[in-house]
Amino acid sequence: MATITLGTAGTTTLTALIWNASAAPADCAAIDAGILDDQNPAHPAMGRWGFTQNGQLYVPNRGLLNLLPGDVVAFDPATGFPILLSKLAAAGASWVHS
Repeated sequence: MATITLGTAGTTTLTALIWNASAAPADCAAIDAGILDDQNPAHPAMGRWGFTQNGQLYVPNRGLLNLLPGDVVAFDPATGFPILLSKLAAAGASWVHS
């Protein structure tokens, strides 16, 4: 097996949030609503526990992650699978956001 390169098809294809303790509930809810169960063919929304305002991200069928202030959480628009970038990774030259 070999490593690969990875990128997005465009610079505005992911809905994302730079998380901190004062993140707006509506913004957290928008991320939560976008997280879907990738192992279920119907891709149901995880709903009310995929992402919480206190910075907990449930990765469907994989487990729970705790975000730190400045981490970026997003989701893939086609599958609803969550994407987490650390604050330092998101600040790097490989990632841009509005």
